[in-house]
Amino acid sequence: MAEFVYPPVIGAALTAFRALDARIKIVGAEHIPARGGAVLVSNHISYLDFLFAGLGAYRGGKRKTRFMAKDDVFKHRISGPLMRGMKHIPVDRTDGQPAYEAAVRALKAGEVVGVFPEATISRSFMLKKFKTGAARMAADSGAPLLPVVLWGTQQLWTKGRPKTLTKRHVPITIMIGEPIHLGPNDKPVMVTRRLRTAMSEMLDQAQREYPGKPSGPDDTWWLPAHLGGTAPTLEVAEAEDEAEALAKAERRAARG
Repeated sequence: MAEFVYPPVIGAALTAFRALDARIKIVGAEHIPARGGAVLVSNHISYLDFLFAGLGAYRGGKRKTRFMAKDDVFKHRISGPLMRGMKHIPVDRTDGQPAYEAAVRALKAGEVVGVFPEATISRSFMLKKFKTGAARMAADSGAPLLPVVLWGTQQLWTKGRPKTLTKRHVPITIMIGEPIHLGPNDKPVMVTRRLRTAMSEMLDQAQREYPGKPSGPDDTWWLPAHLGGTAPTLEVAEAEDEAEALAKAERRAARG
């Protein structure tokens, strides 16, 4: 069923990008493996990142990425059938083991599985702490890690900002790094550090080479603080995330 659903979705996305004249630049497409499993690992700065990270793999090697996503998305009346039809992998945050096992099976079957190791969108637009799940999946499946960095997607739709899905001419950078192959003695924690370091260097390059500029003083929110923007620093953003998580936990407790 997936191959009846995935191509039209990709086609619709590409049509929308062309209509908006999105200036998409894909760097490192030659690193997409032609076949076999791979754990595609992307930074997370926008609600649309799965589209652009998936586009990088599709344009680079006609690979269809099966993203891991929270199961709420699969329960939605519109997105649910699409997510299931494209064989994305639902994650129950109260028990992630079934999703983990499903991802490893997909990798062993030669699929590309997409993971956001930061788990949630980075309000600072810099890399947050990485969870070790991607490295553990690579170790258990024998598949390489494929680092991907996105930049510019936060201008379209990100946490705490209104949607601007009709904004035209937005430059979008999709940077794909060299695959990271794990050895038999590699530890997931150390591999995750290595992965994050590589992606940090890629993100720095993507930011330095990005052609887009703020349109004025009120348009600096999408730039990190160290680049002269008004996005919160990583430390402030982490505090905001913790406060939000606490508020959600309190609401759940109040509902019983």
